[in-house]
Amino acid sequence: MIKKTFYIILFFLICAVYAPAQFRAFNDIFPNLSKDDRSEVFSEEGFVKTNTKKSGFDIIGEKTVGIDPSILRKVLDMDPGYLVESISIIPEKPENVTLLDIYNALGKIRDLKGKLYSSFTRKQFVPLFEEATRITSEKNTTSIPDPPPSASIPPEETVFVKLKDVNFGNSYYRAEAKLYKNGLCYTLTNFKSLSYLFVPIIKEGNFIALLYLEPIKEGVLIYGFAGVNISDFFASKISVNSAISKRLGVITAWAAEGIQKE
Repeated sequence: MIKKTFYIILFFLICAVYAPAQFRAFNDIFPNLSKDDRSEVFSEEGFVKTNTKKSGFDIIGEKTVGIDPSILRKVLDMDPGYLVESISIIPEKPENVTLLDIYNALGKIRDLKGKLYSSFTRKQFVPLFEEATRITSEKNTTSIPDPPPSASIPPEETVFVKLKDVNFGNSYYRAEAKLYKNGLCYTLTNFKSLSYLFVPIIKEGNFIALLYLEPIKEGVLIYGFAGVNISDFFASKISVNSAISKRLGVITAWAAEGIQKE
């Protein structure tokens, strides 16, 4: 009897180890998305939506029960004047991509260097970030190397990043990674003012860009959400939605390429 019980327990342990992961489907996360918007999500370019406070926010992420509301609050609590949302799918078999793969891809800060965006004024693709590196801390901006791939994911982690932005020059960000039940959230917040032609135009903490990443049945979901607060005077001088969209797009592409390399 004892021997039989042992084999029964062993059988269930083996089944538990080799049972396939239960991945959510895209429609489980975004059940109310229109057919046209869903088609954009699964296109090569992905889905992008811009919002302004003056015209009234219409946030897709608030209409879903699939994303933890606290993720959106990271941006909305800043009371932004401008918002950009993006949704894209990396067409990978979800069983081939783990949250650890995603975490390690996001750790390769130096790979942000040279990622291209389409410049309207220059009529060509140019690097958005001419340099990209980790730094020691908010007070010590000495460059440090990216660490080797990790064997585990910490529940939460904060690192500091310096990006040489083609428009804003040297830009300093606090990067925070947090593990959720089904996915991982990665947030970039400027901890120094962003300047244009040496004039500070976006104050400390007034630009936040985040990515929520989750392996799903159709591949890997990347939901992007970014917001900025900027004075009306400076907003009249630049295309704010375009500036946010380009940066969110480059960060998303960096994450996607890193995941596909893992």
